[in-house]
Amino acid sequence: MKWFAHSVVAGSTAAIIAPPLVPAAIAGGTAPDWFEWIVKATGTPIEHRGPTHYLSHWAIASVISIFIHPIAAAFCLGGLSHILLDAMTVSGVPASPWSQQRMHLFGGRFRTGEPGEYIFSLVWGIICFAMATTMLSSEFMPFFYNWSELYDSGLIDGSEWKLNRFKLI
Repeated sequence: MKWFAHSVVAGSTAAIIAPPLVPAAIAGGTAPDWFEWIVKATGTPIEHRGPTHYLSHWAIASVISIFIHPIAAAFCLGGLSHILLDAMTVSGVPASPWSQQRMHLFGGRFRTGEPGEYIFSLVWGIICFAMATTMLSSEFMPFFYNWSELYDSGLIDGSEWKLNRFKLI
């Protein structure tokens, strides 16, 4: 898939969980491809969707990074989303370095650069936007604070309200 799809899926998913982590998720969502560029820049030959696209490595890194730091977790989960999206394509992705088989999701129905890829990523983005909008209209808003309401209820003082009143996140 193209970087547009990887960026939309990783970024919109991260926006629901923690909006400040969207840049890290987008960077991770494109990382397997630019890791290839770095390896090629050293003069080492590497195939596309090869060692930088191992599902096992990104899954393990995602689990470990959750215990390290939120930015690392967003980056690794963005990378995992990249691998899962590439697994929906005809060529698939390698499951691990110990297996010659390539993994396919949904039968590998998407072809890179064709309309199905863009439709899927835009539908995913719309679903995430709808979920975020629903969260904003409900009482549960972990990253979007209503500073004036907090001030009116006496939870914060006037100086904290003045300091934060124009901050969205």
